[in-house]
Amino acid sequence: MRRQIPPVSCLVLLAAAFALLAAAPAAVAVNVTGVLSVFPDLSDFTRLLASSPVLAELAGRSSLTLLAVPNGNLPQSPSAFAAASGADLADVLRYHVLLEYLAPADLRRLPASGKLVTTLFQTTGRAPADLGAVNVTTAGASLAVVRSPAPFLGSNATVLGAITAVPYNLSVLAVSGLIVPTGFDLAASESRPPAAVNITRVLADARAFNVAASMLEASGVAAEFEDDERGAGITVFAPTDDAFAGLPAGDRLQSLPADRKAVVLRFHVLHSYYPLGSLESIVNPVQPTLATEFSNAGRFTLNITRANGSVAIDTGVVQATITRTVFDQNPVAVFAVSKVLLPKEMFTRTAGGGGGGGGDSSIVAATAAASSPPSAATAPEASESARTPPTKLSSPPALRGGGQDYDTASAPAHGIGIGWWCIALVYLLPHLV
Repeated sequence: MRRQIPPVSCLVLLAAAFALLAAAPAAVAVNVTGVLSVFPDLSDFTRLLASSPVLAELAGRSSLTLLAVPNGNLPQSPSAFAAASGADLADVLRYHVLLEYLAPADLRRLPASGKLVTTLFQTTGRAPADLGAVNVTTAGASLAVVRSPAPFLGSNATVLGAITAVPYNLSVLAVSGLIVPTGFDLAASESRPPAAVNITRVLADARAFNVAASMLEASGVAAEFEDDERGAGITVFAPTDDAFAGLPAGDRLQSLPADRKAVVLRFHVLHSYYPLGSLESIVNPVQPTLATEFSNAGRFTLNITRANGSVAIDTGVVQATITRTVFDQNPVAVFAVSKVLLPKEMFTRTAGGGGGGGGDSSIVAATAAASSPPSAATAPEASESARTPPTKLSSPPALRGGGQDYDTASAPAHGIGIGWWCIALVYLLPHLV
């Protein structure tokens, strides 16, 4: 006869099962850049990761191994690894994210034939067959060697050592160089011009630049930016949505006509590629912008200096700072700035500011007369009255005498005096006769 488990025993077993589940290590998403930020030797690799869409893709993942390249092992121009077939540096970075947690102990237990590990690049659908994976093998005294399943020049790197780990969630290993997925042609990618970067898409993907992205798309200026990427490249200062929200009510930026808005957008772009390090040590602080090219030399310039550990930008009306790198792949750099850059040629600072907000709260847009010539019928009269404002009402010319004007305030008293003289004469006339 089958023995039944008492209800109390069932409850005890269920409680034990839940306790075991609770004790098991849980995989949770890790702030990758936060983990890497404490390692100065990985600062360049961290910056590349933070300025690419790869970082957002890692936000919801766990149980990862990151193959990080130290500063001294990175090429001078990581964008040279862009694929001629349309893949970019982001795909190279995805190839350095293994979708499996591998601690140093796991590497030492690898079989002689190695282990094929899927990377984040495989998930894009752009890798043929299993060429989005890497083959991890042991190699003498080193921890391991990571290579493409179809080896070619530049497709492998040696694991230099373990950097840090968040158990069961993120393992960071240092490798000797960038690993290129199979199919990337380094010689071709270095000799062919890279595809133009869609600045509007970069800002939209960054998720904090919706206003700037929509203004760019509506203005048509983005096409100019892509044309200017060739040659010396461009540097874009992109105000965040918070920067637009912080504009004073009197600036009237959104009410400007389309051609004037385009000038403001061009004012946010330098016609040269400057990574952050170059801006921090810039020799000539006064830099022309794309708006300068549509105006006279010396107009619509930015004053760029290093102040209090950050890059400061002065327009003559607004003082802003660079808050972070949004995108940096030669020949395009995009930086977030704390304020909308308003040119002094179009905006002015008024005294007082109204309301004690201080700073930019006293900035107002130039009036329509400042952006277009005044009409011939009204301008002279307005300027004359502005130069000689009347201090009192003058009498008409017919009432002027002796080179003096009557003061209309004294006219009634003068009339009363004449009336009294008439009464006196009428009273004395009979006595004189």
